[in-house]
Amino acid sequence: MFKDFNELFEVAKKLRQVTISVAVAQERGVLEAIKQAEDIGLAEAILVGDKNLILQIMADIGLSKNSRIIDIPDQDQAALRAVELVHDGEAQILMKGLINTSNFMRAVLNREKGLRSGGILSHFAALEIPGVKKLTFHTDGGINVAPDLNQKKKILLNSLAALSALGFTRPKVAILAANEQVSPKMQATVDAAALVGMAYAGELPECEVEGPMAMDVAASRESAEHKGIQSKIAGDVDLFLFPTVEAGNMVAKTLIKYAKALNAGVILGATHPIVLVSRSDKAESKLKSLALASLIANGSVKTLNTNVKLDSKRLIQTLDMLNK
Repeated sequence: MFKDFNELFEVAKKLRQVTISVAVAQERGVLEAIKQAEDIGLAEAILVGDKNLILQIMADIGLSKNSRIIDIPDQDQAALRAVELVHDGEAQILMKGLINTSNFMRAVLNREKGLRSGGILSHFAALEIPGVKKLTFHTDGGINVAPDLNQKKKILLNSLAALSALGFTRPKVAILAANEQVSPKMQATVDAAALVGMAYAGELPECEVEGPMAMDVAASRESAEHKGIQSKIAGDVDLFLFPTVEAGNMVAKTLIKYAKALNAGVILGATHPIVLVSRSDKAESKLKSLALASLIANGSVKTLNTNVKLDSKRLIQTLDMLNK
């Protein structure tokens, strides 16, 4: 359990320094995050993109010219080379720079040089919410639009593997829905009950799973008691699994914009962690995502997904839409 991002940073800085491969690195916010990561000894970077533009920004923000730069002005070729560096083991984390998300993901999913693992990709976010005693983790508010039961299981497996890499031994997981009653008219409740059954049957790694749970019950033990619900995790959830991308996306953005929550996020399910942040995210948020990815990479997280068909075209369209 991490109390806040400061604690996460302290742990990350004590581990092996990772190498970040940045695709189309001529983006100021990305390079500011890289500078901060290098300054605190968290990581070093290989910057792939237009060298002249990269050097201009580096000089402006004070990033050391000792950083390795691979000069490839063409964005698609730069993205593919950045992915290849991770594929070949020269870097442990891939980061998106100034490139359209769909083009970036085509490089990630390249059949020869990409980072396919055979599993499903999913978004994994960490949030520091004012008034909450610890970081909480959310999935999936960024990639899978309306996952079915099998996909939800794979998304959950991705997140449990990441939490294991972060040091969790028995994370508390809430499978969210609109209420706690299982009804065939509300598929999210049926899926939640099935996932809980899988946990009891030993089909999931060690965890404490409850569902279906409404958000008020998951977030508050008092709400659970008021509703007469017996729960071991209410008010102390580590991982929230959302039923749809809209639910996860809206909850996260509401917390960030109205509650002033701090956030970080990575894409899981590839062979290596991927940092794909919105253009509107500040350098501070990008740095937090790098720290989260660094911990996951150092934890040697392995994908737990099998037998999931990857719809590359739909995935690319969804990511492109959500990251504009």
